[in-house]
Amino acid sequence: MSIRRLIARRLIVGAVLLLVVSALTFVLVALIPGDPAHAILGDSASPAQYAALDRQIGLDRPLWLQYVTWAGHALRGNLGTSLVAPTPVAATLNADLSVTLPLAIGAAVLSLLVGGALGVLAALRGGWVARLIDLAGLVGLGLPSFWVALLLGEFFGVKLHLLPATGFVALGVSPAGWIRSLILPVAALSIGGIAGVSKQTRDSVDDVLRQEFILALRVDGIPLRRILFLHTLRNAAIPVLAVSGTQFVAVLGGAVIIENVFALPGLGSTVVGAAVEHDIPVIVGASVYFCALVIVVNLLVDVMFALVNPKIRVAS
Repeated sequence: MSIRRLIARRLIVGAVLLLVVSALTFVLVALIPGDPAHAILGDSASPAQYAALDRQIGLDRPLWLQYVTWAGHALRGNLGTSLVAPTPVAATLNADLSVTLPLAIGAAVLSLLVGGALGVLAALRGGWVARLIDLAGLVGLGLPSFWVALLLGEFFGVKLHLLPATGFVALGVSPAGWIRSLILPVAALSIGGIAGVSKQTRDSVDDVLRQEFILALRVDGIPLRRILFLHTLRNAAIPVLAVSGTQFVAVLGGAVIIENVFALPGLGSTVVGAAVEHDIPVIVGASVYFCALVIVVNLLVDVMFALVNPKIRVAS
C-alpha cells in the first residue's frame, strides 16, 4: 500500500473517530448536573429567567437535535459560541492551542531525545550504567507530573528566581520570555516520557545488537559507531516511535494539570473553566481539538513506520 492510501485510510478513520468523540462528549456533558443558565445569571434569577435563557441558547430542544445542529455548523468550521463569554469557540481554542501545542511538542521532543540517548547509552554500556538508568527510569515513571511541577516551580522559580514559576509570555512579545515560560512546564511533563522512551530504547537497541547480522558486522571489524547509526537505530526505531506516540497522548492529558499549576492560558485551563461553568460548546470543541491532535500524531507515527520499514506499508 502506498503512503497516500495509508494516509487516506487513516484520515477516514480519524473523521469517524471525531464524530464519535464529539457525540459522546456532547451527551456526557449534558448529563452532568448543572445548568449554564445558572452559571450565566447566577443564583438570584427567577425560574422564568432561567427558562427564557435556555430557550435563547437552544438548551430547551431535544439533545439529539442540539447535537445535529452543532455538527452541521462544525462541518463548516463553526464550533459555536461560548455560553458564558460572547466569543467564538474556535477563536478561543486557537489562542489556547498556541500555548498547549508548544508545550506538548517540547515535552515529546525532549522525551524522545533525552530518553533515546539514555536508552542507547544503557544498551551499549550495560553494567552499573544500565542499572542506574533503569533505576532513574522507574523513579521517573512513579513521579506524578503535577508534583514534579510544584517542586520545579518552588525551587527554580520561588527560591532561585531563575525561571518564572507561573505565567506565560507570547512568542510575538518576547521570544526569550516565551522560552523561559515553557522550560519548567516542559521539564515537568517530560519526566515520565523520558523514563518510558529510555526503557523501550534500551530494550530495542539491545535486541538488535544481538541479531546475527550485527554480530557479523562486528566480527568484520566495522566500527561500532557506524553499526549503530547505519543499522541498529533504524531497526530499533519502530518500537521507540510507537512509545513516543503514546507518550505524546499522555502529555496532552498531563498538560491539563500542568497548565493549571503554572497558570498557563492553554487548552487545559480553558477546559477546567468550561467544566465549572457547564459551557457545553467549549467543552465539546476542546474534546474535538484534543482528538484531532491525537489523530494527527498517530498519522505521523504511521507514516514514519512506513518510511522506516517498507514491510509495514505492504502489510497495511
